[in-house]
Amino acid sequence: MASRPQLPLLLVLLSFLILLSSATAHNITRLLSQFPDFSNFNSLLSQADIASEVNRRQTITVLAVDNSAASSLSSLDSDTLKQVLSIHVVLDYYDEEKIHNLRRRSTLFTTLFQTTGVAANRMGFLNATKMSDGRLAFGSGVPGSPLVATYVKSVASKPYNLSVLQISAAIVPQGINGTPLAPFGAPITAPPEVPAPAPVDDSTADGPAEAPEASAPEPAADAPEADAPDADSPAAGPAADGDAPSPAEEEEDQKSAAGPVAGGISVGLAMAAALFLAV
Repeated sequence: MASRPQLPLLLVLLSFLILLSSATAHNITRLLSQFPDFSNFNSLLSQADIASEVNRRQTITVLAVDNSAASSLSSLDSDTLKQVLSIHVVLDYYDEEKIHNLRRRSTLFTTLFQTTGVAANRMGFLNATKMSDGRLAFGSGVPGSPLVATYVKSVASKPYNLSVLQISAAIVPQGINGTPLAPFGAPITAPPEVPAPAPVDDSTADGPAEAPEASAPEPAADAPEADAPDADSPAAGPAADGDAPSPAEEEEDQKSAAGPVAGGISVGLAMAAALFLAV
């Protein structure tokens, strides 16, 4: 008799739990069906039975690629495709705000592939690295693997259970499933972002601007000033003495000047001799 009043309470509690579970449940296939640009990726998730794994987990982030990027995955065999797609499922919730506020420059994300027990050499992890130009790049967690994809945008989210983020290319680690595969997508490396546009451009921009105003005019301004000292230089000596006689003329002048002097001396001696004889 005492248990009967508790029955309605149990029914209410059960109904509440059912409503709560339905409210938190998500369906990745239904969610992606609203976005035609991801129809190929959505189809591959169902084909590889990854969609069911995503739906049964409470906190998940799917890194999706558009139809163009997903077409490169269609050539993979079923086992490799399942492993590759499981690498695109991160076992945590990251929306646009959270993923752009990572505390470290490089962060390793645990993926669904890590739970399979076959991931080796950190293949079950994803590397997310903040680039110097502000981009967020992704690559395999295998040491030495290149960054092959970048963050594009947030596609959809159900805080804080399911988030779908678009990346630019699929991430296929080399050697996954024992097969030596070439990395998908062009590597995202430091050289494109490291040119340091501000320092280099400022210096080159200032150089030409200052050259005509400071460097070029200074030699021209110094040229006249350089001429002033030349008046006292040996080269200016002849120019300053341009009216002076030449050596030949100077010698003739000396001879002509010596003639009257010699004549004067002769006349003086003759007069002195005459006076002496007169005395």
